[in-house]
Amino acid sequence: MTPFDCNENRLPPLILASQSPRRVELLRQIVPEFQVTPSYTTELEDASMGPRRLCEVNAQRKAFSVAERFPDHVILGADTLVFLDGEALGKPADLTQARAMLSQLAGRVHEVITGVCLVHQTLAKAIVFSEVTRVRFRSLSPELIEDYVSQVNTLDKAGAYAIQDQGDRLVESVEGSFSNVVGLPVDAVRKALAHW
Repeated sequence: MTPFDCNENRLPPLILASQSPRRVELLRQIVPEFQVTPSYTTELEDASMGPRRLCEVNAQRKAFSVAERFPDHVILGADTLVFLDGEALGKPADLTQARAMLSQLAGRVHEVITGVCLVHQTLAKAIVFSEVTRVRFRSLSPELIEDYVSQVNTLDKAGAYAIQDQGDRLVESVEGSFSNVVGLPVDAVRKALAHW
């Protein structure tokens, strides 16, 4: 897979509107050089929008807030949420909530949705889409959950888990994009960037 090159007129300068080290690592698989400028936009939690639309709107808000400062760059904003029975599970407020989330997910299938927005303000061009991955959890004992939260930083993870960090202890199967569960659907982003 040949990476995009922003310096050979194949792609305008790119900015990732996120400080997530996971997204930085994933984006680097397809674009070797880009700038990181976090968006500090407040994420919406409006369940009435529906799961996919909510993630897409949050991604748009992040991308457009950075695009105002860098109108001649392609800005990539992304928002990942875990949904169980249509209810969003964001980042837990504390370890008690993290344990409760993992207990909820145990033995069940949930959806991980990432909304993505690519925008270039000067060109007045934007692409918005979302990717859905279905994840089935193993049955989890209270002891396993306790051990997991003691070893993995669950407080900055939607749904209180990181599939790339001892995720095999929790996850039985993944249907769809694995990288989407980590935080960015790499194949879908690559196809979207090809339009530039």
